[in-house]
Amino acid sequence: MSEHCVISADIGGTFTDVVLTRGDGRMHVAKQLTTPEAPEESVLEGVRRVLDEANVPASSIVRVVHGTTLAANAVIERKGARVAFVTTEGFGDLLRIGREARVEDDRYDLHFDPALPPLRRESIFEVRERMNARGEVIEPFDETGAREVALQISKREPEAIAICFLHSYANADHEERMEILLREIVPSARVIPSSRVHPEMREFDRASTTLFTAEVAPLMARYLAKLGEGLSGMGIDAPLQIMESSGGVMAASVAAERAVATLESGGAAGVMAAARFAEFYEKPRVISFDMGGTTAKAGVIHDGSPAVVRELHVGGRGSFGGRRAGTGMPIKTPTIDLAEVGAGGGSIAWLDPEGVLRVGPRSAGADPGPACYSRGGRAPTVTDANLVLGYLTPEGFASGSFDLDPDAAREALDEAIAKPLGTSVERAAWAIHIAANANMASAIHVVTVQRGLDPRDHTLVAFGGAGPMHVVGVANHFGIDHVIAPPQAGVASAIGMQSTDLTAEHGRTHLVAAEALDSDEASSLFSEVEQAARRKMGIEDDVEGLIVERLLDVRFVGQAHEVSIPVEDLTLLSTVPDRFRERYRELYGVAPKGRIEFAAIRVRLRLPVVRPPIVDDRDLASKTPGGHTRPAFFDSGKAVGTKVIRRGELGNGAEVAGPVIVEGPVDTTVVPPGWSMRVDEMGSLHLRRTN
Repeated sequence: MSEHCVISADIGGTFTDVVLTRGDGRMHVAKQLTTPEAPEESVLEGVRRVLDEANVPASSIVRVVHGTTLAANAVIERKGARVAFVTTEGFGDLLRIGREARVEDDRYDLHFDPALPPLRRESIFEVRERMNARGEVIEPFDETGAREVALQISKREPEAIAICFLHSYANADHEERMEILLREIVPSARVIPSSRVHPEMREFDRASTTLFTAEVAPLMARYLAKLGEGLSGMGIDAPLQIMESSGGVMAASVAAERAVATLESGGAAGVMAAARFAEFYEKPRVISFDMGGTTAKAGVIHDGSPAVVRELHVGGRGSFGGRRAGTGMPIKTPTIDLAEVGAGGGSIAWLDPEGVLRVGPRSAGADPGPACYSRGGRAPTVTDANLVLGYLTPEGFASGSFDLDPDAAREALDEAIAKPLGTSVERAAWAIHIAANANMASAIHVVTVQRGLDPRDHTLVAFGGAGPMHVVGVANHFGIDHVIAPPQAGVASAIGMQSTDLTAEHGRTHLVAAEALDSDEASSLFSEVEQAARRKMGIEDDVEGLIVERLLDVRFVGQAHEVSIPVEDLTLLSTVPDRFRERYRELYGVAPKGRIEFAAIRVRLRLPVVRPPIVDDRDLASKTPGGHTRPAFFDSGKAVGTKVIRRGELGNGAEVAGPVIVEGPVDTTVVPPGWSMRVDEMGSLHLRRTN
């Protein structure tokens, strides 16, 4: 038997999800605990499970797509590779000085501690050279001094070396000469010049992005090599692609050099899954709500597309899922506009010094995990609370991976929360549940209300193993009346990866008055940037179906930030200023009449993939669901007899009034009193408010 099958794998902080989709759209899924010290092992074990369940040969796999937290963890935990950083003489303290804003509680902290610099000073080296902002040489490149610097670097035996010379975006000649010297003298190290990573103005941002690319590149290369070997050992020789933060994928062969582009790969995949269902249901405005074991993420899709920003603030602080500029380290890479909070199934509940209940951001993770996992964890978590509330069946949790221990969950809640507060275990569990809902609602607030959008105009799509369990509570915060829990919602991020196109984006600073750029010069510049984007994608030759999008970054003279405007026809450059003013009015509600300038040339490439169809392989005939009843706790504080139904038993058109709990192999949907549920022809659950 030969089929064209696609495998996708999403590594989360608690669970690793693997999905095999056949050519006809039927899915086979595996959800299991992540192995933090060797994440490829959980992926490979999941792949073995879905291959066995599907009973298809490894040769049937035509594509493997993977999202990983490797880069994010390395950056946040400062566990990247050993690196050296080379910059222009006099700028060695750039990273230490940085750019920092005091936000939230830090504004009032008289003993405020600034963040540690991203790299120790002894790992930073200076070379005599200097370009100006027009790319003109002010100080010639000191070849002798540069060679001496390279020799000093070699003694430190770095795994990677980042080069960021002043204004190299305008003229990369000196960086290229330094790169040649380093490759000659330190051949074992990866050399990462900023002119290839991010050739755009703003020195600190470019330096930060280049440094973290160098830190993560060796780790990503080693990890992908192990993963590739494991897949080959199973007989899978299909292309391996890595999920990007922008909502696309890239070839594994270029992933090491673009590792920072994977920082939000899991969150981006969830939003892309929501976008696919928004398209299927013809919903113009959708909020993606993805709650896993460690974090919850929210994004917005309008007219089938999520908003994309070009800067991350890794490790930064802000307001409930938002990140403030000036906090953390900026990394310039296209990223879906997401808000994220540390509220997942594994989030730990605790009492602060004033006795106030808090949930997260610390997580029990996969090891030891929540108390009910019986793996040594003793701290109460959201999952423990949901088990006590009656929302979870102890047997066969996470697609049958293991059973849960209700007694351990009750003991953890009683000792840490209920007894200190003088309340019952059930009331403590309910308080944890609603506190988690409030935390997650704040993430949705960031991507809607703070963006000037009304959440009530949107449909909420719930993903992640815990998302459908909490989604109604989150919807109630905003008065959202319609919620969708798609089939296999617990592994939606992995499903979303299978529908993503191969993408790459490259930009280059070119600061010029709007009227000074003619079509011939623009054509030449766009051609150069497109070639760089093709190298990022790993495609040098013409490829059938490749979509090329050209953009100009435009701003008013005197402003610091830009708006990207598509340029379909270079002969119509004169229309760009008016289109920019109109877009500016849409974004900010005002339309200044100042002079306009172009700040950067940008090219996006997209190579569409064949998407597996969305199908549901259950018996879709309408039938009355069976199930049984068990007590569960809701807002009243008293146990309510609640119907429990297996998701596979719900036929097309089945409709049930809450309270009801719908159990799937990888997710659980809770429909409280005052809401009803209907099953559509795709097997999605539509939850609607009834009072």
